Amino acid sequence: MKKVLVILIAMLQLTAIAQQDLIVSQYMFNGLFLNPAYAGTHKYISSSLLHRTQWVNFDGAPRTALLAADGAIANKNMGLGLIVSNDRIGATEQTDFTINYAYMLKLGEGKLSLGLRAGMSNFMFKSNKLTVWDANDEVFATKRVVWVPKFGSGLYYYTDKWYAGLSVPTLLAYDPEHTFGLDVNEASFLRRHYYLNGGYIFTLNEKFKLKPSALIKYEPSAPLQADINMNLLYNDAVWLGASYRTGDAVTFMVEYQTNFRFRVGYAYDMTTSKLRKYNAGTHEIMIGYDFGKDLVKIKTPRYF
Repeated sequence: MKKVLVILIAMLQLTAIAQQDLIVSQYMFNGLFLNPAYAGTHKYISSSLLHRTQWVNFDGAPRTALLAADGAIANKNMGLGLIVSNDRIGATEQTDFTINYAYMLKLGEGKLSLGLRAGMSNFMFKSNKLTVWDANDEVFATKRVVWVPKFGSGLYYYTDKWYAGLSVPTLLAYDPEHTFGLDVNEASFLRRHYYLNGGYIFTLNEKFKLKPSALIKYEPSAPLQADINMNLLYNDAVWLGASYRTGDAVTFMVEYQTNFRFRVGYAYDMTTSKLRKYNAGTHEIMIGYDFGKDLVKIKTPRYF
């Protein structure tokens, strides 16, 4: 029995490693989730609150809460952003606090933004979340808490019609139980995840706009994963979209911009992997509010 329990712990730890970076479906409505260079790329302050319930009816499945806000400073040439997130998987819990900084350069028809991210991650293992048959087993007698400082970076180029970004949210990290160094694999249990994304806005007519986009995610020890997204905007107010995440899920989403300040979105992920037999899909809701004196001057809604 003890051997079985140890195997289960190892599986939980592997799951936590696989989802070190947050997985959300509505990232195309707030690029700060993926890339620190997105901070301040619009002329107002933007905030988002997101909650994700993954793999409904699956015990110990991930639960994610995320708060993000960013805005431009210093004559709109720089941006600052803040992200606070909490991610729970089984008996493990991760809480992140990160500050994002971006500097924007005029380049061609658009701007190139250079971004940096710095923050702390709190990793916690709670043995009381597990069902234990051998209560005296020392494996379950402790509550492990680790604080890990980490740093990331990104590039983001954008115009009025299209954008492209490349980011590494965790470029450097240090776990006190590891050897300090620039190699994140030796300095911590975290791994570098690479994100490449882009999108374009097509104006179909006065009422409809089409926004195809894609995200490629790469982590050296895992298969390459891609999101292919298609969103349709009606009357500059309602987004309807669908997404396919290779080897994982098909997503359907809707976002409604009640005005140029408030918006609310919902996404449903339908699992396509073998896990589909054991869960009822994933629900994600996001609300956002934009504010600032420059917002009233904008005659079109945010496209990205």
